[in-house]
Amino acid sequence: MTAKIESLSKTMDKKKLDQFKKKLEERQQALRKAVSRTEEDGRIADQDSAQDIADRAANSYTKEFLFSQSNNERQLLQLVENSLSRIREGSFGECESCGNEINAKRLEAVPWTRYCIECQEKKEKGQLEEARD
Repeated sequence: MTAKIESLSKTMDKKKLDQFKKKLEERQQALRKAVSRTEEDGRIADQDSAQDIADRAANSYTKEFLFSQSNNERQLLQLVENSLSRIREGSFGECESCGNEINAKRLEAVPWTRYCIECQEKKEKGQLEEARD
């Protein structure tokens, strides 16, 4: 692990790494609040005892929408938490597939990314296996 931290420190200075960590931690807190709020909204929607069939349909749609939103927020939260783990382990900024350095501009835009541009494109085309050998 020391070698990974040393190689990371050559490519990304501590100040920049701390900036990414702060940005990720802020996003993590915001996502946790959003997930909690969405779950609460779902419980409130579930408590509505609509009698009319149109009201029940609207209520059902609202619950489905909130579930989908909550699921997306949870997935993003997991990616953010994985990125924070990679910072602690010293592998942040390294593509999980090919091991190459992820472009700094990509990390600025999407700090929770796991892949470099090339591997992300392969993944989207279904040409990339999830685990590295």
